[in-house]
Amino acid sequence: MAAVPKGFLRYYVLRLLDEKHMSGSEIMTELETRTHGHWKPSPGSIYPLLSWLQDKEYSKEVAEEEKEPGIKRYQLTDKGKEMLEEHVKRRRELRKRTGFFPSPFMGPPWIPHVTEETRELIEAGKRLAMSSWTLLDNLHEKMSEEVTVKATEILTEAAKKIEEMTEELKDKQKDD
Repeated sequence: MAAVPKGFLRYYVLRLLDEKHMSGSEIMTELETRTHGHWKPSPGSIYPLLSWLQDKEYSKEVAEEEKEPGIKRYQLTDKGKEMLEEHVKRRRELRKRTGFFPSPFMGPPWIPHVTEETRELIEAGKRLAMSSWTLLDNLHEKMSEEVTVKATEILTEAAKKIEEMTEELKDKQKDD
């Protein structure tokens, strides 16, 4: 990932520290895992942020009795949890105002003529993206294994069908 949106790193570090106490190295590894290897923040971005969060009293080092020798882990303070909640509120408001965060259904500029059907596809894609983000927000607040499994099955099946249609379209284009 070449450019990371402003506030992305702070938001995700706050989220990770809300989930569990972590060191800077663990945060870098976890972000790389969660972005499926597309982005691993550098120590030069993580450690100054952790220092800033600590200076502003949004985080603190874990208590001495919880420490492992040589590993400095951080946890959110109540002030940090409030800051995270404010970030979550702003993200939700942005999604409500814009209807979504960027998705492949934005309406690519390379489509030569946008038909009514194409517009409907774009709107359906936006709706899918919005509902997926909303579900993830709600699962972050209250995890449900049943809902997670069911939603994963639905999205996997939908992706499979769309991929099949794409392959059929490619095959048809080869024949033409």
